[in-house]
Amino acid sequence: MAALAVLLILVGALGATVLVMRAGERIEVVKVKQRVTAGKKIPDTRDVIEPVMVAEDSAIKYVRWSDRNLLTKYRAVTDIVPGTLLVGSMLTGKEGLAEGKVVVGLSLKEGQYPQGLAEGDTVSVYRVGSDAQKSSGDKSSGASGSGGSSGSGSSGSSGASGSASPGGNGNLLARTAKVQSVPSGAKDGFGGGGLPVTVIVTEAESAALTQAAAAGQVAVVKVPASTASAS
Repeated sequence: MAALAVLLILVGALGATVLVMRAGERIEVVKVKQRVTAGKKIPDTRDVIEPVMVAEDSAIKYVRWSDRNLLTKYRAVTDIVPGTLLVGSMLTGKEGLAEGKVVVGLSLKEGQYPQGLAEGDTVSVYRVGSDAQKSSGDKSSGASGSGGSSGSGSSGSSGASGSASPGGNGNLLARTAKVQSVPSGAKDGFGGGGLPVTVIVTEAESAALTQAAAAGQVAVVKVPASTASAS
């Protein structure tokens, strides 16, 4: 009887130990170290992802570190910020951009973009340069000309005013464009060119934006991400 009692105690202790170990069972999952913008693939490299240990939870579909080689088959559904533990709902197997969206390449010179421009930023794109000034001047001149005999004198003044404000709405090419890529370490003027940037815009905005970009007459202004949802 004494031996049976000791055996039962040992079995009970062993069972309790197993339950505690299972309750604290940990798994190795993928943690994102660098920002990944929506629509892009997550590279299977240590500078972008790293393994971390977390408590297993059947309600959370973590991407396990052992499955990291499958990441190149998927794209990010939304922007993924550094420090995020990757879960399945953040990824999609669909290729390409959202319907009605296109990618436009820009080559921006110093003064045409804010310092620290990065992937995932939301920007407004404007036409700048002589064409923008002419457009503003023509609109101002037309408005002044309809004023009667004094139109001649005020027309010149209005034209000057229009040229001084090329950032008006008349020169807005894209209100909320998403920066898709900015080369790491790229500098303005490298190799005689500008800073290469790609942005995601609507198809309706792409024609005028591409034309202005080809002439080197675009500038981007960083705006809050909330502006995109508001518009």
